[in-house]
Amino acid sequence: MKHYYSGRRRGLYQLISDFVRGVTVEFEVAPGLFSYEEIDFGTRLLIEHAQIPPEGTVLDMGCGYGAIGITLAKLNPRLRVYMVDINRDAVKLARRNARRNRVENRVTVLCGDLYEPVKGMKFDAIYSNPPLAAGMDTVLRIVEEAPNHLKNGGTLQVVVRKGAETVRKAMERTFGNVRKLAAKRGYRVLLSILEG
Repeated sequence: MKHYYSGRRRGLYQLISDFVRGVTVEFEVAPGLFSYEEIDFGTRLLIEHAQIPPEGTVLDMGCGYGAIGITLAKLNPRLRVYMVDINRDAVKLARRNARRNRVENRVTVLCGDLYEPVKGMKFDAIYSNPPLAAGMDTVLRIVEEAPNHLKNGGTLQVVVRKGAETVRKAMERTFGNVRKLAAKRGYRVLLSILEG
């Protein structure tokens, strides 16, 4: 998979804080990473409408600096959260942000291409604001390979804007079901369930 960030970051780290779904979160961010000035609208919409298991293990795919996975970890202390990104700078920041938000004991951040770092693992839920800049092929791989990494009854939950209909069809084709959890400003939060 090609890197979806161009060149090296320039500039200093900065801190952003937010109040999402009833919890306060703080993130160190840096220019060059996706959504570094604030939690972007699509990510926020996914977090606000995500169906969160009462306990278990979840995956934040394409985590960036960690907004989704870290917020979920703060929302539910019974969750174990794995986060994956191909960008080393993003992974480094996500690890720092897990410590900053005091969830590092339940959050594991891994660097690698999509599901490769979690090969053989199965999750209760997978969440993603897919990296459209990496191309639709990458986004479709997140959908199509998800069933291999979900427990029976597990969910894939994504937020999409561009290409939303293509992604919706891929989820329907892959899982045999898809439903809309939320829609606003052109963004859609979609959920599919792995049914035995």
